[in-house]
Amino acid sequence: MYRNNSIGVVVPAYNEAGLVGDVIETIPDYVDRAYVIDDRSTDETWTEIQEAAARVNRRRTEETSIDARATVPLATASESETTLTDGGQNPVGPVVPLRNERNMGRGASVKRGFEHALADDIDVVAMMDGDGQMDPEVLDHLLDPIVEDRADYTKGNRLMAGGGWAGMSRFRLFGNHVLSFLTKFSTGYWAVGDSQNGYAAISSEMLRRLDIDGLYADYGFENDILAKLNLLDARVADVPHPAVYGNETSTIRYETFIPRVSVLLARNFGRRVESKYLRGGFHPIALCYAFAVAALLVGVVSTAYSFVLWAQGSLVPALVSSLALLVGGLLLVAALAFDVRLNAHLAAEAE
Repeated sequence: MYRNNSIGVVVPAYNEAGLVGDVIETIPDYVDRAYVIDDRSTDETWTEIQEAAARVNRRRTEETSIDARATVPLATASESETTLTDGGQNPVGPVVPLRNERNMGRGASVKRGFEHALADDIDVVAMMDGDGQMDPEVLDHLLDPIVEDRADYTKGNRLMAGGGWAGMSRFRLFGNHVLSFLTKFSTGYWAVGDSQNGYAAISSEMLRRLDIDGLYADYGFENDILAKLNLLDARVADVPHPAVYGNETSTIRYETFIPRVSVLLARNFGRRVESKYLRGGFHPIALCYAFAVAALLVGVVSTAYSFVLWAQGSLVPALVSSLALLVGGLLLVAALAFDVRLNAHLAAEAE
């Protein structure tokens, strides 16, 4: 328990042998349930999860009396299952090892953890990757805004003052900034950065309102959940935290990740505009966005065409393209200004 709230932590892991065991061992004692999900790793991750879970559960059982554990009001639905660990018995203790039947993606593993946490009536559910980059000692920083009812969802930010951006490569830092901006555009959370950071927490009330099954199942889950939260007017807080970089290896394939996330962000942007500025009552911002896109497209096409005619001495296409780009840019700025203002109330303070 943490400040009279039961706490669950979802730990997705894929090929994290040598790392995930330390993550399990260092999860704070106030965490009531840790759902560690192996996404059918091809190394020794599953064995390491089982061994670390057994050690932690044995230690916690020895340290905690039966009467003390009985005070934790959990409707332990997951404890009633007997095949959680590939046919083995469900462990007695806070760490619940789970293994997917096949490789399903990081988002799918987190969603499975969410479902178990809701079944166990957990009050606040956190997400912590199994690669050791997320310091368990700062977990309480993510929990406090939710426990104090200042936020419905909190996420880590390594790019804020005091964060761990210094450990990133230049390529990774540049990509993070680009994706963070596009995610702001897509989700409407203009005050939120470091969009790819998976260190986060959510209240059970907001989690129950989410369509968990509809969340993105792969990398890009963090971007998608923000978009879905905006449609529910969820309050989101960015929490600065350091990152720990070691020998972990990213399993993201950028040649497929970038196109898929780009489509995801564009689709979520369209759904947000439709839901909040059309279906929920017409707002001029929808027209601003629509005309901005149209004018910019005309400007881009006209610019390409003007180069052909410019060689023939005609300046009219160049003037048309310049005017279209100017109008499109002004409309886009106006739409963004409206959008930022209309979503400002969803930015929660971390402290």
